[in-house]
Amino acid sequence: MDDQNKNLLLATALSFVVILVWFVMFPPPEQTATDPNAAVTAEASAPVAAAAANTAAAVATEVDTNDAPRLAIETARVNGSISLKGGRIDTLALKDYRNTLDEDSDIVTMLSPIDSAQPYYTLFGWAPGQGLAIDQVPGANTIWSVSGNDTLTADAPVTLTWDNGAGLTFTREMAIDENYMFQITQSVTNSGATTVSLAPYGVIARHGVPEDMKNFFILHEGLISMADGELAEVDYDDVADLEFDAREGARAEVTQVAEAGWTGFTDHYWMSTLIPEAGFKSVRKYDERSDVYQTEAVQPTQTLAPGATVTASTRLFAGAKEWEAIRAYENNAGVPGFLDSIDWGWFFFFTKPIFWLLHTLNAMIGNMGWAIIGLTVVIKILVFPLAYKSYASMAKMKELQPQMEELKAKAGDDRQKMQQAMMELYKKEKVNPAAGCLPILIQIPIFFSLYKVIFVTLELRHAPWVSWITDLSAPDPSSILNLFGLLAFTPPEPGSLLAIISLGILPILLGISMWLQQKLNPAPTDPTQQMIFAWMPWVFMFMLGGFASGLVLYWITNNMITFTQQYLIMRSHGYKPDVFGNIKSSFKRKEKAKE
Repeated sequence: MDDQNKNLLLATALSFVVILVWFVMFPPPEQTATDPNAAVTAEASAPVAAAAANTAAAVATEVDTNDAPRLAIETARVNGSISLKGGRIDTLALKDYRNTLDEDSDIVTMLSPIDSAQPYYTLFGWAPGQGLAIDQVPGANTIWSVSGNDTLTADAPVTLTWDNGAGLTFTREMAIDENYMFQITQSVTNSGATTVSLAPYGVIARHGVPEDMKNFFILHEGLISMADGELAEVDYDDVADLEFDAREGARAEVTQVAEAGWTGFTDHYWMSTLIPEAGFKSVRKYDERSDVYQTEAVQPTQTLAPGATVTASTRLFAGAKEWEAIRAYENNAGVPGFLDSIDWGWFFFFTKPIFWLLHTLNAMIGNMGWAIIGLTVVIKILVFPLAYKSYASMAKMKELQPQMEELKAKAGDDRQKMQQAMMELYKKEKVNPAAGCLPILIQIPIFFSLYKVIFVTLELRHAPWVSWITDLSAPDPSSILNLFGLLAFTPPEPGSLLAIISLGILPILLGISMWLQQKLNPAPTDPTQQMIFAWMPWVFMFMLGGFASGLVLYWITNNMITFTQQYLIMRSHGYKPDVFGNIKSSFKRKEKAKE
């Protein structure tokens, strides 16, 4: 086996092994089927954050919101409502996003009330401290009154009030900006004769694991929080495995946040997050009796003297994980580390700049598919010095081929003597035989980073490219089984056996581009190597055929640029690749094999 083919085989095999480990050794776990129409039991009704002093011990309280009065939420980007029973934000939908590409598809539902199939809502209030009983602070069953405006818009906040009949008047003002950020300002006025203490809190509660979870190992879905610069991502299973905390009355974990942070739930493309003022307790909790997951933010206890008023503010982000909006909240609205709510993965040092560049190119071009092609060109330019050195080394190896053959003839069966002679030749001619691996090796983290970007970021969701590619985050919908739409035959759904051979146009082009790249060099003389190289493009074609179209588009573009670079560099060093000759010889070998 000559060193050039050995290097190419090694690098390609390594790429194959890495991908195989990811997608074969660690397949997505199977999801447990659930009944979307299952009724919510009384025991699984809304948990209310009630705490003594500085704790956040949750209790379950039966709440029926069917007949509760409501305030509408209406902005350019969201609609929903606030239940006056508990003052909870429990209905919210995102106007800019639909569940599927179908124009008649429902818009994405973000929050749902207690009487829905999967309740997901927010609660705010005050935990009673010294001098107060739990029924003297507003809870899940408290009926609030409306003061002034009865519709929450981006230009008009709403104000709720409640008098506990014992000298305390509670006020809650709710505002929302033009995107997805709510501002919840709670205040209490003490008109009584005694001093009391109480702690403001915010709760996001979710009943059961979301039915539409992707449950894919490279994507975090579950609880997420930032505490003084430290990000914590906790899966639903991990929360359910926490030890029982007697103070919290459930399985729980409490983190003290000294300065700044946030806590909430993250889905594939959507997120709900509490962002309190400085200094709070972040609580992750699971009540196994009611199958309710909670994240809580409990702010420091405040002392309220007679005649005084105390105020506390908490922001709530509930919406789409749009990079530009989240970055603006981090940079301009004092939410540190908010961009890390997007799951950038282990290669974050690649994924973050790659997405920034992709986002910038898309803003300039106006099409995410062409932006991916532009991104590929930029990446190839950046790694060109490495590629040039590698391809120049490969061309040099070709020039040394006659001398290498002479050394092999002189050494005979003495492998040690031959290796020593080869090393001396490499040293003399200043050639690194391993340099040919570098361009492929550097592509591995870039490949996975781009895969992460395409799979995770919202901006690729439902992003079209050309005619038949209407969603770059999904596999190519065309199929060779119906001649790419010419036959009246519906291709099999993903996951079925026939779907494996239901290749689209892009996967086929991927296989052809890899095959052409091979033809820059003559096939190896060893029959085993010949077989491996002959099958490799088509194995990758089937293996990557089910990947997102955007990723396959990147790979095709990368292959064609690599082919052009390698061809030109080899020619500049005096070696003219005989591509057509290598193609002809490969077909001749097949004909001889048949004979």
